[in-house]
Amino acid sequence: MVSRTGAPLVEMRDISVSFGGIKAVDHVTVDLYPGEVVGLLGHNGAGKSTLIKCLSGAYRMDSGEILIDGEKVEITNPRDARRYNIETIYQTLALADNLDAASNLFLGRELVSPTGLVDDAQMEAETRKIMARLNPNFRKFQDPVKALSGGQRQSVAIARAVYFNARILIMDEPTAALGPQETQMVAELIEQLKAQGIGIFLIEHDIHNVMKLCDRASVMKNGQLVGTVNVAEVTDEDILGMIILGKQPRPHGAQ
Repeated sequence: MVSRTGAPLVEMRDISVSFGGIKAVDHVTVDLYPGEVVGLLGHNGAGKSTLIKCLSGAYRMDSGEILIDGEKVEITNPRDARRYNIETIYQTLALADNLDAASNLFLGRELVSPTGLVDDAQMEAETRKIMARLNPNFRKFQDPVKALSGGQRQSVAIARAVYFNARILIMDEPTAALGPQETQMVAELIEQLKAQGIGIFLIEHDIHNVMKLCDRASVMKNGQLVGTVNVAEVTDEDILGMIILGKQPRPHGAQ
């Protein structure tokens, strides 16, 4: 079980975002502790992606505040987010298809030798080191990432975030379009990250994945927070009811 004592790793407090008079996010508060996975659920347009883009620096909130380790921070662009060790793994993974794993890992942050040249050997050595920790079965270090399976591509994207000291990871439907084996591989990667104390916000549509991967689930509807529940204490029907009806589940055993 995740220990939720002390200050949360992240607290997004009373966040509101409007687009042209429409409240995409309406006074929403969510938090995340080290080594915890919090699922963000809701129909398309519920506001979950907008909320999380305030944390990744892609959007600016109209009101509210973000606290990291209990301290208020300003995140106005992705560079700010990175400074606070927040990394985002988008569904598209943002990988350069024609480059190998090491070149993707260090894309835009290449290691350079004393003579000023890109140090390919050092980058590959570092990539092998982190892959040995995250995905020991990864072998295709020389191949362009377009030749990799979905799960292997996901592990390259995760390795990049972890190598650059992510403490807070935003994952957008990491198992979408993956088969059962690949999905299991991503589940194992997430367990590894949790063990290292990394907190993960998981944007997810698949309730089965939420039940399997998440410690808590925060459900949004029409820009508002329906509620946050401990996954171990609810059923998938409870969560479905929150998404569709916008209602908190009744305590189990209640008539």
